[in-house]
Parts: sequence; C-alpha cells; structure tokens
Amino acid sequence: MPKDTKNCRILEPEYESMSREKLEALQLERLQETVKHVYENVPMYKERMDALGVKPEDIKSLSDITKLPYTDKPDLRDHFPDGLFAVPRKEIVRIQGSSGTTGKPIVSGYTQNDIDVWTNMVARALAEAGCTDEDTIQVTYGYGLFTGGLGVHQGASKLGATVIPMSSGNTQRQIMMLKELGATMVCCTPSYATLLGETIREMGIDPSELKLKSGCFGAEPWTSEMRDNLESLLDFNAFDIYGLTEIGGPGVAFECRERCGLHVNEDHVIAEIINPETGEHMPDGETGELVFTTITKTGQPMIRYRTHDLCTLTREKCACGRTTARMGRITGRSDDMIIVRGVNVFPSQIESVIVGMEGVAPHYMLIVDRKNSSDTLEVQIELKEELVSDTVSHVEELRNKITEQIKSVVGVMAKVTIVPPKTLPRFEGKARRVIDNRKL
Repeated sequence: MPKDTKNCRILEPEYESMSREKLEALQLERLQETVKHVYENVPMYKERMDALGVKPEDIKSLSDITKLPYTDKPDLRDHFPDGLFAVPRKEIVRIQGSSGTTGKPIVSGYTQNDIDVWTNMVARALAEAGCTDEDTIQVTYGYGLFTGGLGVHQGASKLGATVIPMSSGNTQRQIMMLKELGATMVCCTPSYATLLGETIREMGIDPSELKLKSGCFGAEPWTSEMRDNLESLLDFNAFDIYGLTEIGGPGVAFECRERCGLHVNEDHVIAEIINPETGEHMPDGETGELVFTTITKTGQPMIRYRTHDLCTLTREKCACGRTTARMGRITGRSDDMIIVRGVNVFPSQIESVIVGMEGVAPHYMLIVDRKNSSDTLEVQIELKEELVSDTVSHVEELRNKITEQIKSVVGVMAKVTIVPPKTLPRFEGKARRVIDNRKL
C-alpha cells in the first residue's frame, strides 16, 4: 500500500520539534528535579547514590547522567509492592504492571500527573498514525494490569476518537466488530494483528470491505518483513509503537510516516545506549542496550532503567520535522538472546528470514535442546495452505532454501521442520517464540 509521508501530524510541535538546545536544557532541568525527588523519597536510590558518592547537586549537565546508578527489573521485584514509590500511597491513583506468572509481579505506581503524561505520549503516537476525532479505534490489547489496553484507550480518548475496548481474544467477534462498527484503526500486538488478517481472509472477507486505514502495533519486537506481510493482509498502514510499564506504558516512542526509527518522547524520558555486558555508555549509531530515565514521572520515577532491548539511537533531525531522538527497530533482547554453540541467536533474525518468503506462513517456533553435550536448534515453520498438495520434493527444496538462509543470517546450522498449516500456537498477547529444553 502506498505510504503517505506528506501528512505527518505533529500533535505538540512546541515539544516534538523544539531545537535540540532548548530540548536538552529542558531535559537537564527536569532530570535535576527528578534526581532530587528520588534521592529524598526513595531509600534505594539514596543508598545507591551514596554508595557511588553522588549527590543531586552533582548533576550539572546531561552527561552527568552516567554518574547515576542503574535500575533493573529485579529491583522492582525486590521492592514489591511499593518500595520504589516516591510519593505517599494516597497520591497513587493507578497501579499497573505485569500479571506475573510466577513469583512477584512487576508493578508501577502512577500519580494523576503520570497518567496525564502517559496519555499525552500515546496521543502523539496515535495522531501520527492518523487518529482524529472522526476515527473509531478498536483496542485489542489486553486491559487490566497490562498497560496496552488502557494506555491506547486513554490516548485515543484524548484525541476525541470513538473507542471500542475489545481487549484481547475471541478473534471471530473481533472481526465482526471491526466490520460492523467500522473501525478505522486497530491496536494490538503485531502477531495478533497477523492472525486477524489471516482469519479475515479465511472468512472470505476482502479487506476493502473494512474501513481500516491504519494500526499501531507493539508489545513485542517485529521486523520490517512482518510489517510488509501485515500491510498486505489488511491493506492499510502499520505503525510501530513502543513502551514499557516501568517507564510509562505504550507511547514512550513511536514511528512517524517517514519510517526511519521511532521518535522518543524526550521531553518526558532520556534515552541512552549502553554496552549490555560492561554497562558503559555507547555513542549514537552503535547497537546496544536501551536505557531510559524518566524526567516527568512523579509516582515511581525510574533512573537509568535497563530495558534489555537492543537497538540504536540517532539524534539527527527527521524529515517529518521532529527533532527528538529516534530508536532503531528493536533487534532483540539481551535477556532473550539464545546462545547456540557459542553463537548469539535472536528470534528476530529467524523472523527476518521467514516472513515474506513464498511458501511458508509467518508463524514459527524455535526449539533449543542439548544432545550428546552439543546444542541443537530446531526451527518449526508452517507451510502455507496452498502448498499442502505440493510434491515432497518441492517442500524439501523449500526447507533447504530456508536452512541455508538461516545459516547465512544467523551463523548457525538449524534443523528446519516444515509443519502443516495451523499447527503452531497463535498468541493473543505477546508471542512466545522460544522453547529452551536445555538444563543450563
């Protein structure tokens, strides 16, 4: 589908397009206030700063952020439920977080200020994706502790759009509502959007029968190949949106129509790239681990929070007019990386090979095991339905082609298993692509 790059909509140009000089001055002012706030109100930060010999008044420039301690996900578990709150409990108006399948969940406390900031960040993202007060948005992210559903709902409401709060699941009902209520935008994970697109076509519905013009997709890494497949399925524009509960939910960064990275809402957060192994600050343009510091969040500010997402940063002005830093597409997670026979393997690398390849569907699983003291990697991929009746030799040729491409891209030989259509799991929330059977 042709991409319209002439109608980028900047909701708040006074912040999104301000000069770098003014933006960095604003960031420094807000960083200094935040550091003072956490030092005086969060014992963990005071203890860690004291241990490093750092006081709030030592933060005199943005580069001084490297003097501050890191925060990581285990810190939230260790101080569950409210040990990292920086305000009295009565000022916390919302608690969001992960559901937590085992052990203590990750939670974050939001003041009304934090809800307003978060809502505003999401509104910027949705506005760029084409949302106005004349649009209807179907929110298929889960509601509840997970920030996806409520976050997008709040941003869409701020823009005056009609919101259909479907939450996740019940694909047939989702499609009925998309069609009957005339949604112009859908928001969910890219893997679930793919399932929606496939099911719509299986039901004999032509995408032209729907009013969808765009969608915002996030909560899991996805490739440009997956975007191309999704846009082909639904004949609309697919935009990337990024966020995490600890920093402020979806909307921390978002894609513009130029498609050259995700704009970080830098008036609310400071982004860094570090070496995931040494923790050293890395220059723009180099791939490393993304780190965020919140500078307007009051309920539970995060100082140098390690996301474990791997990407690059650039601060060059975008053709859309925004001056904010841009994240490159997430290439994987430092804590989701699989090491197979000494080689670092990310699911996104496998996805880049599979998605868009003729003959196979964009559904896959990675199964890692250890046999005779050696690691093994099996990649299971679904065959497209139209090829089910193909000859064994043709399927074998396809398998060999994928095997060679995976070896070329990843650098490790994998066993490729092509399975019948609809045999691999589908995910309503974040896709789980790896099964590691090794006892490491």
